[in-house]
Amino acid sequence: MKFKLLAALALATPLFFIGSVQAENPQDLQKLLETGECIKCNLSGANLSSAHLIGADLRGANLQKANLSEANLEGADLTGANLAGANLTSAYITNVNLKQANLNNANLTRAKIYDSNVYQASMNNLTITDAEIFHTGIGVGGEDAEIPDWD
Repeated sequence: MKFKLLAALALATPLFFIGSVQAENPQDLQKLLETGECIKCNLSGANLSSAHLIGADLRGANLQKANLSEANLEGADLTGANLAGANLTSAYITNVNLKQANLNNANLTRAKIYDSNVYQASMNNLTITDAEIFHTGIGVGGEDAEIPDWD
């Protein structure tokens, strides 16, 4: 009897944690995965780890604290999206539009970021350890960083 109870608990325990990584709006998550489009959706906290979001339209979407680790975002439009605190570890971010996006506190460890638009994006406290960044306006700096005089 004790064995059956332990076995049941072992199987049920992961279910308690699934709810904590679900998107705020499961319908929005389903819409994104089925159509590749979810403008102004609420995907905060969504588990999109290893998702293929090639060319996805996520303009204005709330992806705060979403798990996008190892996701392929090639060609995605994240204009004005909220990615604050998002996990983008080892994500593939090429030709992505992040114009006016909120990337504050995002984790871009080991991400591959190529040819992406980050014009007017907020990027405070980024983690970019071992990230590959080419032809994208992300760099190391801060209040004491030298800003070149282009005039």
